[in-house]
Amino acid sequence: MKGPIPVRILTAAKFAAATTSALLLATGTAYAFSDDKPTTCATPARAAAHTRDVQIDHDAPVITRENILIDAPLHTIWKIQTDVENWPTWQPKVDVVVKDTPGRLRPGSIFHWTTEGLSITSTVKQVDYGKRLAWGGPAQGITAIHVWTFTPTSDGVLVHTEESWTGDPVTANQAALQAALDNSLHNWVNNLKHEAESQAGK
Repeated sequence: MKGPIPVRILTAAKFAAATTSALLLATGTAYAFSDDKPTTCATPARAAAHTRDVQIDHDAPVITRENILIDAPLHTIWKIQTDVENWPTWQPKVDVVVKDTPGRLRPGSIFHWTTEGLSITSTVKQVDYGKRLAWGGPAQGITAIHVWTFTPTSDGVLVHTEESWTGDPVTANQAALQAALDNSLHNWVNNLKHEAESQAGK
């Protein structure tokens, strides 16, 4: 092709590049977690691993999603969130957490905790360090699946969480339990933000 490149082609190319970058950030495929620092990693194996990400139950009668931007290092936020035995020190509604599985969280790790009158046994379903965390389990007839993702941005770390609840108690009292989960996750992400930014000196 001779002569100037048409503006519409340049615009389309820029749009495609921006869209690709946004998708990489949203899925977490642009970041790995090594030595507590995010690094670029977009290998085919890494990308393929994300096709097996644990998901919430999208057909559940109760689903809540929350986002928050935290002005703190990724490794600080990750450490706070995955140090489950210390949740009660920054989560006022969490009374106690006991790990059955020693060491850092990994798929198959089990921990027991109580919050707002619920006794919960959670099993970790996925750990993609610095990117994605998922656990689930029963609590008095309610089956929960809880997924967290962490995406570094130029303004901080975007933390996204979503959780689904199923079971007879949920079906019988959907409106009240939807409100309860909405309130719980809203408080959780705000408490996480406060704790991480306090530790980072923000």
